[in-house]
Amino acid sequence: MSKDKQNFRVVNLASYDAPLVKEEYNKDWVIYGQDNNYFQSLIDKYLGSPTNSRCINGIVDMVFGRGLESTDRMDRPKDYLLMKSLFNGRQIKRVINDYYMLGQGVLQLSYNKTKTKILKVTHFPMETLRAEKANKKGVVEAYYYHPKWSEIKTSDKPKRIPTFKNGKRNELNELYVIKPYRSGFYYYSPVAYNGCLQYCDLEQEVSNYHINNIKNGLQPSLLVNFNNGIPSEETQAIIEKKIYDKFSGSSNAGKFILAFNESQETKADLEPIHLPDAHAQYQFMSDEAREKIMLGHGIVSPILLGIKDNTGFGNNAEELRTASVLMDNVIIRPLQDEILHALEEILLCNGVVMNLYFTTLQPIEFTELDNISTKVKREEETGEKLSSDKQELCDFSDDEGDVMLSQLEGLGETIDDSWELVHSEIVKDAEKDFKIADLAEANPKLDSKEDNGVYKVRYAYTPVRNNPKSRKFCKHMETFTANNVVFRKEDINMMSFRGVNKELGHNRQNYSLLKFKGGKNCHHSWEMRVYKKIGGKQVEPKKDFVQPNTPEEAPIRPIDMPDRGAYPTSK
Repeated sequence: MSKDKQNFRVVNLASYDAPLVKEEYNKDWVIYGQDNNYFQSLIDKYLGSPTNSRCINGIVDMVFGRGLESTDRMDRPKDYLLMKSLFNGRQIKRVINDYYMLGQGVLQLSYNKTKTKILKVTHFPMETLRAEKANKKGVVEAYYYHPKWSEIKTSDKPKRIPTFKNGKRNELNELYVIKPYRSGFYYYSPVAYNGCLQYCDLEQEVSNYHINNIKNGLQPSLLVNFNNGIPSEETQAIIEKKIYDKFSGSSNAGKFILAFNESQETKADLEPIHLPDAHAQYQFMSDEAREKIMLGHGIVSPILLGIKDNTGFGNNAEELRTASVLMDNVIIRPLQDEILHALEEILLCNGVVMNLYFTTLQPIEFTELDNISTKVKREEETGEKLSSDKQELCDFSDDEGDVMLSQLEGLGETIDDSWELVHSEIVKDAEKDFKIADLAEANPKLDSKEDNGVYKVRYAYTPVRNNPKSRKFCKHMETFTANNVVFRKEDINMMSFRGVNKELGHNRQNYSLLKFKGGKNCHHSWEMRVYKKIGGKQVEPKKDFVQPNTPEEAPIRPIDMPDRGAYPTSK
């Protein structure tokens, strides 16, 4: 028995092991994977598994969509051009590819000589980097670069590149590593589809088996037995090579073996090996691998990635729409958010704040529009850029508008019959150094600081356009004016202070209603009205009336201001 034992070989099927992450005392970088080559193993699974590669390509395409855009492009064209010059579409898509396929992506930031501004942003291949050991504060201050870590020599000195905000003054290149948080991992992050990596191997091995079965015509359909003793290992190798060279390959299928034997007793036996239901078994393994790979990637419906399936999605438009919306919200948006957060942080280094989004590939008819009431949100969801006419539409939801407008009710004043209008004009010749007045109590029954007992100064929101495209805020204010409701300057300032108009402001912040009325593109202005108390001292507005200290923007419609009243040029 011991003599025959050497002729048996045991093949162990690999079980899953978490990728090796190891710090070695004589190395400044942290090893990732067997032979420090885990990224390459992920690339091999991408190349070897057709389902895995299709899933990765499809998800990367969905995340990038039709490219990077911003809802602020009309408000801040200079910042928009800077963003476009920094973030080249091809570079960003490469980063997204690494981020999803390898678990993290890297942007290389190139600064100016004084290191006060980022001049260039480019993709850096993640598989060429290894993390430096963390400092005492737990911060990874740099990554080391080598073109092929599996072939690194002891004499090689990988290049050290600092990470974002950790470089010295003279280090003008830094790496921004986009790495999602994963429990139990610090230096590197496993891929989102980590749970299906074994099935990627299975699918690859099944395809390799079928290829080899075609190329090697004898294996494993025949077992050749020689019954005349066990030759030496050298003789076994020679016999194996001769049989392989003569009879293997798909072109030898159907050929016969001609054997010459000394006697019947010493003839070679050829025994066919029959695998019961071989076709069904391999079909099961192939289908199982494909299903588990798509599950690992979170694919709701294979047809979304161009993979035909018998699930019924191909013939049911409503189910396909549901699958598309679900895929977009559950898988694509979270990936986009990680990328966009990084890009917005990079822009902030140049003093630019922009609302970025990726233009979706999803058909607009698949997008849920029922709950979208703002033009900014609609553009983010659909990628549909609104024309200048459409920009006149409501900038906030009806619910938000109702809450805002309800706060105005107690601030207006209807002039009673004891006062008569003696003068009205669009405010002119205001002092340029005007600042928002000191806030008085919001009570229209009180006198204004601009009143003197004989006359009172109030402001009306004009003109009454009755345009159905006007913002809800402007329509409401027009209703006040049509009903002779006017406002003290203090009340207008109180509106601004309370933030009744903040949904129209830059980054949803408060701003001066007296200056900018209904916000960007608004067609309204404030009209100053002077009322004289009936029976009181005669007022000659052009002679006795002292012009109130009103901001010069008050009589100007935002649509006529620089940049149509947009922040910050008009601020």
